[in-house]
Amino acid sequence: MSVANREISPRLGYGATLAIAALWMVPFIWMLVAAFNPESVGAGMASLVPRYIPTLANFAEAWGSADFPRYTLNTMIISFGILAVQLVTVTLAGYVFARIEFPGRTICFYLFLLQLMLAPVVLMVPNLVMVAKLGLYDSLLGVMAPYFASAFGTFLMRQAFKVIPRELEDAALIDGANVWQRIGFIYLPLAKPSLIAFSIVSVTAHWNEFLWPLMVINSPDLRPLTVGLASFTRGAEGAQAWGVIAAGTLLVSAPLLIAFALFQRAFVNSFVSSGIK
Repeated sequence: MSVANREISPRLGYGATLAIAALWMVPFIWMLVAAFNPESVGAGMASLVPRYIPTLANFAEAWGSADFPRYTLNTMIISFGILAVQLVTVTLAGYVFARIEFPGRTICFYLFLLQLMLAPVVLMVPNLVMVAKLGLYDSLLGVMAPYFASAFGTFLMRQAFKVIPRELEDAALIDGANVWQRIGFIYLPLAKPSLIAFSIVSVTAHWNEFLWPLMVINSPDLRPLTVGLASFTRGAEGAQAWGVIAAGTLLVSAPLLIAFALFQRAFVNSFVSSGIK
């Protein structure tokens, strides 16, 4: 390959990446413009024109039209409640599959990973029946319960624990450390990047979850942000208040966007260190 070709290839790659990124940004830019578009200009036609003057009126109307503070609190309870339990279950399961020898360990692990091959919609009806039998229907705990265990998190923690030298655990065992102390003082600190990476994936996934909470929750005061936004959007669509809809959508996505903007370096480093591509 000539020098000229070697110089052109990276440029083509960068150009293609920028083009895809720009295409991906179009809906987000439209949402921003529509959200700050004054009603008199026509929010549905959200375009940058000379008479365009940004306003917060759409945000005020959206905030007053739906109980977004309550929806946000419910979403935080669901997302971080699930994460708190998952950190315990995936850590213990990952340690068992990585370090404890027992008959059929490999087969059990592969059977456990079968969950990753199933589409989430396949499990919704059985999960809904089980939640109803447990008396958890129309409750935040009913939304959270099916996610307390995670096959992906177990796989991630198993891989993280397997690369930790066993000599460290043996030394702690000689010093009299029990299994909880070995996990808490040796494995968890060394697996911190994997824990952070899993936490990001878990919180993001359950913050954006829509179909399962929609099936479980009936009470308006228990709705998470996604379900509350859908209900709010149906009412706003009748009036063709696209600017208000865009403002409400931005209110829902703002926490994750702000978190990513503030902790972008930590996010990227955690995924790189954990080996997730």
